[in-house]
Amino acid sequence: MTSGNGQTKNMNMVEALNLALHQGMEADERVLVMGEDVARTGGVFRVTAGLLDKFGEARVVDTPLAESGIIGTAIGMSVYGLLPVPEIQFDAFTYPAFEQIVVHAARYAWRTGGDVPASVVIRIPYGGGVRMPELHSDSPEAFFVHTPGLKVVCPSTPLDARNMLLAAIADPDPVIFMEPKKIYRAGRAEIPEEPPFALGNGSDDERINETLARARIARQGSDLVIFAYGAMVPASIAAAERIESDRDISVEVVDLRSLYPLDVDAIVNAASECRRALVVHEAPRTAGLGAEVSSLIHERAMLDLDAPVERVTGFDVPFPQFANENDYLPSVSRIVAGAVKVLDF
Repeated sequence: MTSGNGQTKNMNMVEALNLALHQGMEADERVLVMGEDVARTGGVFRVTAGLLDKFGEARVVDTPLAESGIIGTAIGMSVYGLLPVPEIQFDAFTYPAFEQIVVHAARYAWRTGGDVPASVVIRIPYGGGVRMPELHSDSPEAFFVHTPGLKVVCPSTPLDARNMLLAAIADPDPVIFMEPKKIYRAGRAEIPEEPPFALGNGSDDERINETLARARIARQGSDLVIFAYGAMVPASIAAAERIESDRDISVEVVDLRSLYPLDVDAIVNAASECRRALVVHEAPRTAGLGAEVSSLIHERAMLDLDAPVERVTGFDVPFPQFANENDYLPSVSRIVAGAVKVLDF
């Protein structure tokens, strides 16, 4: 564990994730990193840069271009006591490994009565906004949220990226760690060098669980609440500022952070207090996470609402080529339009 000195570092999300991997590997020699180009190249987004030099090729492993092999090998390693953190280079590359994730990683704890969970953290850069070719910009989180046995998380700030990745490594359950590539380098924040909890000794389980399972109020408000995650959090904050400049109202933004399990209390409380709610995500609309959030609110807080919950999402089409990317992704203007619909109901 990094010694406490009260110092901070100014980092973007890529650097914060890199710090988490360094700290996790320093704290526990069972932690290893594996994936396509993660060692010598440092990963396609350079999240794993410098790990090979510090920890060696036994713990930082370049793999063949075979995602089912990467995840299958990681599951086998975990069953025998290691703590692998495999990287899937791009979101849609998870599909060849889907069977390994939902049939094996998600079910080992259930099969063994909790004795042998698949303690794997699967890092997935996901989503659009960086002008990539086909099969590089999907948002597959709903597949994994629908799979019992998996935890699914998505940070939207550098600080959460560092803290949540460390918590995912420490958690015994398999974790799908969604990284919004659009905001990998979009902003910087002060990151305390000291980890947020004790690493490597299992003494801080409650704080680890809270780090992985709690929503965050990204912006305070009282008249409308926008629920979002990943790259849609800063877009929702910008929309909230625009709405407030046009109307005499107050808009809250809640960063879900944990996609499964959802922080049900935070969602219901925010919707009840603000009385109007909007959900934003860039994944396709049908059966997306927004539908679950909307259903939770209507089931548990409908009598507190002044309007039905609205959703602003991607469209029910394959993610388009980069020339049409801006037409697909929820923009600030589209979020504002969704908010206006709720406010004018």
